[in-house]
Amino acid sequence: MKYRINPLVEAVNFPPISEVWEWVAAKRCPRDIPLIDLCQAVPSHPPDAGLVAHLKNLMDDPATYRYTPDEGLAEVREGLSAYYQRRYGAQMIPEYLCLTIGASQAFWLTMVTLCRPGDEVVVVVPYYFDHVMALDMLGIRSVFVPFDDQNGGIPDPRALASRINERTRALLMVTPSNPTGVVMPPEVLEEIHELARKNDVALVLDETYQAFIPGGGRPHNLFCDPDWSDHFIHIASYGKTFALTGMRAGVLAASPDFMRQALKAQDTMAVCAPRLTQQAILYGVTRLDGWVAAKRDEMQRRHDLFVEEFTKGGNPFRLVASGSFFAWVRHPFTGHSGRQVARLLLEEAGVLTLGGEVFGPALSGYLRIALGNITEDRIAEAVGRLREFPV
Repeated sequence: MKYRINPLVEAVNFPPISEVWEWVAAKRCPRDIPLIDLCQAVPSHPPDAGLVAHLKNLMDDPATYRYTPDEGLAEVREGLSAYYQRRYGAQMIPEYLCLTIGASQAFWLTMVTLCRPGDEVVVVVPYYFDHVMALDMLGIRSVFVPFDDQNGGIPDPRALASRINERTRALLMVTPSNPTGVVMPPEVLEEIHELARKNDVALVLDETYQAFIPGGGRPHNLFCDPDWSDHFIHIASYGKTFALTGMRAGVLAASPDFMRQALKAQDTMAVCAPRLTQQAILYGVTRLDGWVAAKRDEMQRRHDLFVEEFTKGGNPFRLVASGSFFAWVRHPFTGHSGRQVARLLLEEAGVLTLGGEVFGPALSGYLRIALGNITEDRIAEAVGRLREFPV
């Protein structure tokens, strides 16, 4: 290669999940025991059978292979509006919604529209690594709020406030957290939203795993405010909700004025989300509430069993926080980075995890464990391999 690469992209680390799967491809794991994947947070269950049949029928429709409006089909956004009203008590109409190619594209679309190079976004640590990778590539500065081990990573609004200045454009939150699984208390979110309002910045909230909050209650009341869109931008992934991760089913919710500008970027970035994916979302939000509730309860049983096994005596790893798809643990290897420990666990125990440092500075003493790929019958074995790992 003789040409130059954008130095902002060059400076970003290689995608961490791709890296650990390169370790697997290089046969870094033991040959005599099956691999246990505690790395990628995707649902292990297939989509609802009725949804699959519906999508098969759509394959015969010539319209399936055509563009939609940039923001998505009107009927899909109508169905989503009703879903937001049901799930959040939202003051929602289709003009507030844009269908995207996964939550990741919704995030890019948000930040490209919101920020210029040199602007700042306040980011709570530990963060979802793709978010900061995107900000770095766009020349947007991440201003970090450090992780507090004692409260499981729930941010102190005062710490966020201390990092806001004239260059700040957004406060970035993820709930349930990826990587810790912790659910942000509604009252904390409301306080942070008020902080955004007072400073005329945006609260950007990624709720990729909102369907898996225990009990299925309303995650927060931010959408109940008639003026919610003045300082609130919402990102969602229905790929996780409906087990459609490969179909890249994302949604962006924001004010119509913001969306009018964002569609300029949408048209050049993606034109539109795939029509088939949009139809899958519509089917899901109109017909699958019961199916989603059953999968939420299944994931909660999986999480609870993991925590029960993990916290039994004799485990050198310490559970710091957990919830829905994730457990955030401190490893016992002084002088080793999380990446080094993750590689050792793969090479010697056949367990695939992610090192903590990919989720923020000063986190090399942690590992993220994802529970989406492990069925209940293998949890005891997975925890046993960790408990018996020589320290």
